[in-house]
Amino acid sequence: MNIMLATVSTRIREIGIRKAVGATRIAVEMQFLTEAVMISLVGGIIGTLIGLAIPFSLRFFTDVYIPVPSLAALIAIAVSCFVGVLFGTLPARLAARLDPIESLRHE
Repeated sequence: MNIMLATVSTRIREIGIRKAVGATRIAVEMQFLTEAVMISLVGGIIGTLIGLAIPFSLRFFTDVYIPVPSLAALIAIAVSCFVGVLFGTLPARLAARLDPIESLRHE
C-alpha cells in the first residue's frame, strides 16, 4: 500500500494530464489497481518460487524430504493477488478523485 501511495503522489501530474484529456475516474482507478495487482502478483510468484526452491534443493543435496503440496503454491499466489487488490484500492481511489486542474499545478 505504501508503494502505491508513493506512486500516486509522484505521478500526480500524469494523472492530471490523463484526466484533462478525458480519462474517466474508472480508467484512472483501473490503471493504479492493475499496477498494484501486478506488483503483488510478481512478488507472490517470486516468493513462491523461492519458497519452493528451498525444499527441492534440500531434497536434491541431502536425504531430507520436505513434502510441499502443490495447492500451497496456488494459495500463496492467490493471496498475493488478493492483497494487491485490497491494498491497491485506496491509492487507486485517491488517484481517481484528484482534481485535474490542481494536479496540473502540482510540482
